[in-house]
Amino acid sequence: MRIHIGGDHAAFELQRDLVAWLGAQGHEVVDHGPTEYDELDDYPVFVLRAAEAVAADPDSLGIVLGGSGNGEQMAANKVRGIRAALAYNAELARLCREHNDARVLSIGARMNSVEEAREMVLTFLTTEFSGADRHRRRIEMMTAYEADGTLPERA
Repeated sequence: MRIHIGGDHAAFELQRDLVAWLGAQGHEVVDHGPTEYDELDDYPVFVLRAAEAVAADPDSLGIVLGGSGNGEQMAANKVRGIRAALAYNAELARLCREHNDARVLSIGARMNSVEEAREMVLTFLTTEFSGADRHRRRIEMMTAYEADGTLPERA
């Protein structure tokens, strides 16, 4: 699987680990940076590129990383067509794929160990969208709103 990854200085070591680990598992990893540690870098530089690449590549998934993962998730969600989810355990990583068909996983390096991050990534990559009607309906509502501001009808 092709995986686009981007982060910032706060997650630099975790990103280096995940790039190597995913590559060793046979995944095609596209590293959008940073490739050098710089404590003054800005996550949108790298995260937006990773999210745009996922949006342009329907067969791929993405991982964005930061200190908390919050800003990275917010940045990725600014890219049209992307649903990015912040997870802090494997159950959330599973649910974001299964229920929300998220294509980008956000992880906080200061909130999780390398082992926990690997478990979340593995769960994210191996979980399929359920395709359940209620989940499709909700995604369609968000997609319509993103496209033209159409608010969903009230029940």
